[in-house]
Amino acid sequence: MTSASSSSPSTLCRERIAKIERKMERIQCIFANGSAVLISPALAAHVSVGDEISFPLATPGAHIGTEIYVGKGSSASRPRDVYQVSIGYVSQPRQDKRGEYFVTAEVLSGQLGISSIQIGSDTLRDYFYVADRQGNWERQRTLYQVLQASPSASPAELRLAFKLRDLEGRASGASKSECRALERAFNILAQEELRACYDALLKDSLAPVVFPYGAFGSILVMGERSGKGDAFFTKRILAFRPEQRHRHFRAPLRRCDFYNDRALYRDLGRKLEVCLDPGVLPLVWDATWNQWKHLLGTKAELKATFVLSGKNRRRRGQRELVNWETALPSRLEVKLPEDTQSQIERARRMFHRFGQYSDALEQIRAEIAKTPIEKKELQRICGTLGIPSDFDVAQITWRPDYDPFFYQQLSRRARTVYLFHEEYIFDLERGVIIETPELGHATYVFAQPRSMAVFLADYAGTTKEDILDNRTNVAERLGYVGRVVHGTNPRGWLKKIRAHVGEAPDFAQL
Repeated sequence: MTSASSSSPSTLCRERIAKIERKMERIQCIFANGSAVLISPALAAHVSVGDEISFPLATPGAHIGTEIYVGKGSSASRPRDVYQVSIGYVSQPRQDKRGEYFVTAEVLSGQLGISSIQIGSDTLRDYFYVADRQGNWERQRTLYQVLQASPSASPAELRLAFKLRDLEGRASGASKSECRALERAFNILAQEELRACYDALLKDSLAPVVFPYGAFGSILVMGERSGKGDAFFTKRILAFRPEQRHRHFRAPLRRCDFYNDRALYRDLGRKLEVCLDPGVLPLVWDATWNQWKHLLGTKAELKATFVLSGKNRRRRGQRELVNWETALPSRLEVKLPEDTQSQIERARRMFHRFGQYSDALEQIRAEIAKTPIEKKELQRICGTLGIPSDFDVAQITWRPDYDPFFYQQLSRRARTVYLFHEEYIFDLERGVIIETPELGHATYVFAQPRSMAVFLADYAGTTKEDILDNRTNVAERLGYVGRVVHGTNPRGWLKKIRAHVGEAPDFAQL
């Protein structure tokens, strides 16, 4: 962007457009003083000579996402100013004084005085929930008709319909707008909340509308500024580009919540969410899988485009916004290992064995909740209760979200392993480690005690909060050294653990 004169604040440019020139793929607005700015084609389609354009001078260029306000002047017959900016979280629908539904989008890093964008439900509906953005709602084909699918279609049937229509479109040379409409229809109907919203719209066109996938991205809207100037009232969405990125990783199936027609994968460490249907995850499952999924070691290979979204959660009595990434159903690929079916059968057999000895295992869990018990002692107790000797006692307190990596790395280094509550206590040569093998938790490291029995008794009578605050000198008595947060990089965690226990780095493994 070339320099432009500023009116009022030195960080803000506000000039009238004297001329518009197209140079190859770039579009240039020239001001009366000879300075100029490059703008995106999406914005250029709604800019005219004589418009007043405002933007922060500190920005390196008027690319998509740069905050720009285009004033059309008071002579306009209806409000049609144009505003381009990056937005964050968008609220759930609520009613205004007239009883009409709207949402509020947060403006990110705005410098023009606007902090929020208000969008009516009908405006959201006519941009995100239609096949043809230029047509009236009453004359629209339904999204089911776009996919040629039944309104009662299952998630797997929707995906099959999408794949078939996509292949047909490629073969016939369908236009970009047709391809986008097809993908938009599938992404709306493949997401349970958005499908419910759309089905409600088919019954009542004035029903409340949610902003798909939680927003976060660059938006271009037409409308007017509020009287105070801190809000923008949208009459029409001209363009929206979500913040997105491609990811490729291995996903443990034990982290899925299984329903009869879909599975929902959540990664708390990466804060990812993926909705899987039988059309993309080639397995036959039902809700009973949730009873034994924690015994399943299979990892699926996932490739997907994720869009940034937000979730409100309660923490310490307060509501806070947490950023999440959600996979677009239309851009999702899943590949399973060849031994997946055998892994599933193995997990089912293990669960069946758990069921055979459920009463005995409940007795053991009750004892573990009171005091730490050594793994060898647990094996002896299992034997007296008639549980076979090949039963892995570490599984007694194992939870679905636990990651075997953390447990296995510490177990191979430990002289003795104890189970306590839902934790594992590892007695190593140079220290003691308390581990909850789950992403989002931390590993607690202690110096080697003089008496392991005294350490266990003292630890059993305290809490993590007591240790971190050193209440009644408990951290000193236990020899607390520090903690290592799991994070999203298990190898980084292992490197720090090696340093704590005095191991030389294994550069081949790290």
